[in-house]
Amino acid sequence: MKMIATYCPATHVAALLLVTCSSSALARDDDRVPPRDDILVVGRGDGALYRPSATGSRLGLTPLELPASVATVEGDAIRARGDLTVVEAVSRAPGITAAANAGNGNTALAARGFVGQGSVLQLVDGIRLFPVAGTVTFPTDPWNVERIEVLTGPASVLYGQGALGGAVNVLSRAPSDTARYDAELSYGAQDTWHVAAGAGGPLGEQLGYRLDASYRRSDGWVDRSDNHSLALSGALRFAPTERLTLTLRGDYGDVSPMRYWGTPLIDGRLDPRNRRRNYNVADADIRFRDDRQTLVAEWELSDAVTLTNAAYRLASKRSWYDLESYAWTPAAGRPNGVIERSDNLGIVQDIAQYGDQASVKLSAPLGGGLANDLVLGAEVNRVALRYSNNFAVANQADAVDPFDFAPGMLEDRAATLPRYRTTTTEWSIFGEDRLRLSRRLSLVGGFRYEEDAVRRRNILYDASGAPAGEANAFPGGAREKRFRDATWRVGTVYQPTRNVSLYAQYATGVDPVGTLTTFTTSATQFAFTNAKGDQVEAGAKAALLGGRLNVTLAGYRIVKNDLVAQRVANGPLEQIGRQSSTGIEAALSLALVGGFSVEANGTLLDARFDDFLSGMADLSGNTPPNVPERAGNLWLIWESRGVRAQAGLRHVGARFVDSANSARVPAYTVADGGLSFAVTPALAADVRVYNLFDTRYVTSTYGTAQWLLGRPRSLDVALRARL
Repeated sequence: MKMIATYCPATHVAALLLVTCSSSALARDDDRVPPRDDILVVGRGDGALYRPSATGSRLGLTPLELPASVATVEGDAIRARGDLTVVEAVSRAPGITAAANAGNGNTALAARGFVGQGSVLQLVDGIRLFPVAGTVTFPTDPWNVERIEVLTGPASVLYGQGALGGAVNVLSRAPSDTARYDAELSYGAQDTWHVAAGAGGPLGEQLGYRLDASYRRSDGWVDRSDNHSLALSGALRFAPTERLTLTLRGDYGDVSPMRYWGTPLIDGRLDPRNRRRNYNVADADIRFRDDRQTLVAEWELSDAVTLTNAAYRLASKRSWYDLESYAWTPAAGRPNGVIERSDNLGIVQDIAQYGDQASVKLSAPLGGGLANDLVLGAEVNRVALRYSNNFAVANQADAVDPFDFAPGMLEDRAATLPRYRTTTTEWSIFGEDRLRLSRRLSLVGGFRYEEDAVRRRNILYDASGAPAGEANAFPGGAREKRFRDATWRVGTVYQPTRNVSLYAQYATGVDPVGTLTTFTTSATQFAFTNAKGDQVEAGAKAALLGGRLNVTLAGYRIVKNDLVAQRVANGPLEQIGRQSSTGIEAALSLALVGGFSVEANGTLLDARFDDFLSGMADLSGNTPPNVPERAGNLWLIWESRGVRAQAGLRHVGARFVDSANSARVPAYTVADGGLSFAVTPALAADVRVYNLFDTRYVTSTYGTAQWLLGRPRSLDVALRARL
C-alpha cells in the first residue's frame, strides 16, 4: 500500500522523553522567570501534580496522591494553540487519540487499546454523557473550557459502565473571585472565522458570574463542506455563607458540521486527484443541538463533613440526512472506474437526559496516627429517546465518475419517521476511601454498584403508512432489560518525598456490548450481559525543580472478557471473546532557562484479540480496529519580551480498519506552530500554522475503504484580548 504520511518510530518518542528529562540539569530554581500577568502567559502546567483532580477521585486528591494516571490539558493552552475542537484538544493528552466521524458526533476517542463511546467515557463537569447509537455531541466548543482532565484506564468504579479505556472530563469555565474578560477574532484558510468573547467575576460579596459565547464557520477542506457552530454558556454562583455555595449553569450548542463522510480508496489506495472531492449529495444536512442546565450545591457542614449535590438536564436533538457510503469499483469502458454511492440515510434522535448525583465526604482521624477520607454517594439518571429513521426506504444508490460528477439530491426525506422509543433508567451507589497509614504510605480504594434498566417499544405503521401504535420490542413478553454490575478498585501510594510518588493499582470495569440506550430487539442480545474487564497498573510521578519539571510514567495491562463472537458462519452470537492491551505511557513538562519550555508525551502498547472468532475466521492475535499502538505529542515553546513562539508535533501510529486486519491506515506525523506578539499586556496578535508540511493524513475511517482526511496546510491569524 502506498504510504501517505511520514512514519515516526515509537522509539523516537521514548528517546525524546529521556533526552528532555536529562536536559533538566540545565535549569535551576534561581533561573526561573517570575510569572507575569500578560496576554502571552498561558501556564505550562506548573504545579499540576499538586492540584486536586476532579476526575481521578471524589476525595479531592492530587495526582501525586492517586494510584492512577491523570493528565490535564489547560484551557488557556488550548486557546493559545488554536485547537478548533474539544477532540483536537484532548488528543494532546497522553494515550488519547481521535476516532471521530460525523456518525459518532465527531467526538469518539481511543485510549489504552479501547475505542469509542462505549469504552472511553465522556463527562462534563463530572457528569457523564450517555451515548445514543454510539453518539455524543456535547460539549460543543473549546472556548468555554477551563481545562480537560483525562483518567486513563478503567473508570467504571467512579462513573459507571462504558469506561474501561478511560474517562475524559471537560471542566467548564466558572465564576471567579476576580474580574476577567476574554475575546478572540480570527480568520484563516478555507474562509475560517472565529468570533468569541467571555466575561466573569464578582457581582457583590455573594454573587459571581461567567458568560461565554463562541461562533465558528468555515468552508471546509473538501467540496461542499461548509460548517458552522454556536456555543453559549453562562453560570451564576451564589455563596450566602462561607460554607454554602450554589452554582446554576446553562449551556447551549448548535453545530452544523462538515457533511463529509470520508474519501473512498481507489484501487486500494488514496488517490491525490480526489483529495478535495465530497461524494455526499448536494442537499445533505447534519445538525446537532444540545441544551443543558445544572444546579450544583456544596455545603461544608464542618471541617470534617461536606455535602455535594448536582442536578442536571440535557436535551439533545440530532439529525442526519446524507448519502453516506462510497465504494470504488472497476467498470467496463470507464478507465477511472466508478464510485458506487449508497445508504440514503435520514436519522433523527430526540433525547432528554436528566439526573441527580449526591455525596457526602467525611474526613476524620481514626486514632493511632491514622487519617481517613471517605466519600459515600448515590446517583440516578434517566434517558428518554425517540429514534426516527428512513430505513424502510433507504435504498437510494447510484454510480458516479470518481473525479467528475453531479452530486445529486436526497430522495424522500419525508420517510424519516419515528421507529422506536427507549427509556433508560440508571441508579447506583458508590464509595471511595483513602487511609493514610503513615505520612508516606496510603491505601486508596472504591466501589460502585449500578443497575441499568432499558425499556424499548417499537412504533408500528399500518399499510397506509399511518401510525398503528406501539409494540413490545422484547421476546417472551419481557418489557425491559436490566444490567447489574459491581466494580471496585484498590491501590497504594508511597511517597518517599512530598514531590515523588510510586503507586500500584488493581481496578475492574464494565463496557456495554452495544449502546445501552438503543438496546436492540435481538433475542440473542437480550441475553447478553455487559463485558467485564480489569487492569493492573503501576507507575511513578514526580514534581521537581520547584514544579518546573513534572514527570509521569505508567505501565499497565487491561483484559476485557465477554466480547460478542461467532463460532461458525451464520451461527448464533455468543459472549466468548477476549481482548487485552499492555502498554506504557510517559509524559513530562519542563520549564528551561531563557523562556524555553517543553511538553512531551508518548504511549506504546500492544493491543490484541486474545480469543475472537468471526464465522469461520479465527481472529485471535489480531489488533482491534482503529487502535494506534504508537502515539505521541511534542510542544516546544519560547517566550521572551512580548513574543511567544511554539512548535508542535502530533504522531499517531498505524491503525487497522477492521477486526480481520485486512488493511491498515498508515501512521502520520503532523507539525503545527504559532507566533504571538503582545501588542499590549492585554492584546496579542497570533499567526497559527496547521499541518506545516501539508501532510496527507487520515484522522479516522468510516468503513474499511472510506477514510476521513485531516485539514491540509492552513494559515490563520488572530487577535486575542484579555483583561
